[in-house]
Amino acid sequence: MKRVSLLFFLLLSSYLFAQKTCEYSADVKDSIGTYKLTKEYLIYEKNFAGNNSYIFLSLALTDGTPTLNIQMIQKSKEFMKANCFDKNSKLFFQLNNGKIVTLLHIDQENCGSLVRDGNGFDNRLLVGNFMFIKGTMEDLKSSPVNLMRIKYLTDIEDYVLRKEITSELDTKVYEPENYFLNYLHCIQ
Repeated sequence: MKRVSLLFFLLLSSYLFAQKTCEYSADVKDSIGTYKLTKEYLIYEKNFAGNNSYIFLSLALTDGTPTLNIQMIQKSKEFMKANCFDKNSKLFFQLNNGKIVTLLHIDQENCGSLVRDGNGFDNRLLVGNFMFIKGTMEDLKSSPVNLMRIKYLTDIEDYVLRKEITSELDTKVYEPENYFLNYLHCIQ
């Protein structure tokens, strides 16, 4: 009996301590409502032949409604095609346990913005907000994510999420595969 209770305690404590501390970039409570937004977290980075791509995720809770915010940044001196989010856009996450989780885009068309910097680089920024479907948060808390598929207005792209990234952008170490396991509790 002592071994069973010790094993239970060890499993419970490892689960509780596995989650990361929540850091918020916004935490507002006023007469209009409440809003919490976690800091942006790098889940994808590609630097190749002068072309740079970054994908950041953040979790938001607006008056009790959880959403996932995605920020995509591309930097290049060459032509970059514009991807757009519309009412039919979706995010798909393939989990290590074989399940596929779908998030729906908020009905707001967005093709991003293009800004040229002083060094001749074009910078494209695309932001989207996606809603969790009932039951998807529980699935995301059950297993790491190994693939993210984005359905844009006219295209579909896949992004392999690695276990660990040491970013060339800020030299920090990120764990994209475990993003939801570590931070989904911040908006519940």
